[in-house]
Parts: sequence; structure tokens; C-alpha cells
Amino acid sequence: MRLVLNSLFALGLLSAPAWAEAVDLELVFAADGSGSIDDAELRLQRQGWADALTNPDVLTGIKDGPLGAIAVAFMEWGGPSSQVLIVDWHVIRDEASARVFADKLVSAPRGAYGYNSISNAIDFSVRLVENNVHDGTRKVIDVSGDGPNMNGRSLEQARGDALAKGFTINALAIRRPGSGRPGGPGGMSLEDYYGQSVIGGPGSFVEIADETRPFALAARRKLLTEIAGTDANSRHASR
Repeated sequence: MRLVLNSLFALGLLSAPAWAEAVDLELVFAADGSGSIDDAELRLQRQGWADALTNPDVLTGIKDGPLGAIAVAFMEWGGPSSQVLIVDWHVIRDEASARVFADKLVSAPRGAYGYNSISNAIDFSVRLVENNVHDGTRKVIDVSGDGPNMNGRSLEQARGDALAKGFTINALAIRRPGSGRPGGPGGMSLEDYYGQSVIGGPGSFVEIADETRPFALAARRKLLTEIAGTDANSRHASR
């Protein structure tokens, strides 16, 4: 029944209930599932986030929060009409609850298609948070990707609307080893593009995954910072 209700909330058919559960953080993983990500890379990303969420340091960080719990959901994005909820909202309090989420994440089928609408992914993530059954002290959208926004509505507008509602948007820039391309438009590095055009809100930052910092390590560092609610590892100042 809760899964049915959460799906209706995500579609905007119901309003968030008065009995929403209080948590320290509502976090949406908005991961790149577009055409530039092959199946092996998709598995690598999912396993990286699963390992990060079940890491002992991350679990300690969750327990050390005022409420000792966070709510997480995982979606993958592709083109403007392709935003897929891979794992619905789960409250993470301990290793057991984190493992349930992680197991669902690594076993779920692929669903996103098309190319790079980060803007529509942000809009979808905002709706997921607004219509869930949780009440977080902080609301964070965690965008990870290997390229810029290409399609959908204006990224500036989507970002601005999310920030106006009190969201923080962070990003993980995935550099392709040996690709020879900067990742961002006009020769800009992908991390600089994400820093200028994607992230925003209190403590927002960009993390980097590349050949010197594997995705699993970058994901863990990023998640620790988001749970703590600090920008100690920031590459870009708060916006």
C-alpha cells in the first residue's frame, strides 16, 4: 500500500500527508542513465552508490544526525521524456535498512533512454521530494553525469525553481578516462560546467570521479559530505 501511495505522490495525484515522517535529510540520487552510459558503466554507478550507502562511515554519519535517519530515492535520467524511478523512497537508519535499498538498486532493470535532460531530471526530483511521505530538515538533489544538459526545458529555469523551493543541488562529474573531451560545452571542463550551471543552494559542491578517483570513492566522499550538511570537500563555493 505504501508503494502505491508513494507512486501516486510522485505523479502529483495526491498531496503529501500530515503524518509525514521526520528525517534529517531527503536525498534524491539523480543518476545519468542516458545513451552515453553503457550497461557496464550503469552497473558501476549503481554499485558505487550501493557501496557508499552501506559503508560503515556513512552509516555512522547517518546515526550521528539529530534524528538518526535519512530518506533516499534513486532515479535515472535520459532524454526529456525519460525520468525513471529506480528505487522508491526508503528510510535509512542502519546497515539493514541501507542493505535493502542497495540490493534493490543493483538488481533493478535499466529504464532511461535518450540524451541528457538534466533540467527535467531536476524537475522530476523536486516532485519526488514534494510528494513523498517524509519531512526532511534538508532537501538535496544529487546529480551525477558525464555530460552537459542538451534537451528539455531551460536548465537555468529548472535549477532556479528548485533553489527557490529551498533545495540544494550537488553534482558528481564523471570524467571518461582517455575520452579526450572536456565534457562541458565550449571546451569547458565538466566540473566547471556543473559548478556554474547545475549546483546551487547552501553548501553546494561538485565531486569528481575519474581514473585517479574511482566512482565508488567519489560517491562515498560525496555522500559523507551531504549527510554531514557541510561543504568541507567543496570544489565550488556555495551559490
